[in-house]
Amino acid sequence: MARYIPVLVKPTDIYITGTGDTPKIKNPETGEIATDRDTGEVLHTVTVMQMSEGRAEILKITVPVSGVPAGLVPGVMVRPVDLIATPWARIFNGNLSDGVAYRVSRLELVQAPAMAAPAESATEPTAAVKKAA
Repeated sequence: MARYIPVLVKPTDIYITGTGDTPKIKNPETGEIATDRDTGEVLHTVTVMQMSEGRAEILKITVPVSGVPAGLVPGVMVRPVDLIATPWARIFNGNLSDGVAYRVSRLELVQAPAMAAPAESATEPTAAVKKAA
């Protein structure tokens, strides 16, 4: 049985997509696409950079196709909804591999905060020209 760990998504965290959504491959040899075990819905993956408290992590997140917002492209800010982590481990060819799988019910697009225009200072050349005129 898999162990699901809810992940806190703080309002101060920033999530930026590194890739658009792509179908999740269940079997690389056959090209079979992964589906949700309960609903049968097709699953996609999105690579996201999470920035929190001066640190950055790269997360590969699984999301059902119905949870992928229109306009999801690399470089946009998103908010993961119902983010969970599932630790995993397996032995392949005698070598142990382990990691954490991330999944959300959906991603929401987030508007980036507007940046204020820099104030003009008296030491800038344009300010000096305006004063001389």
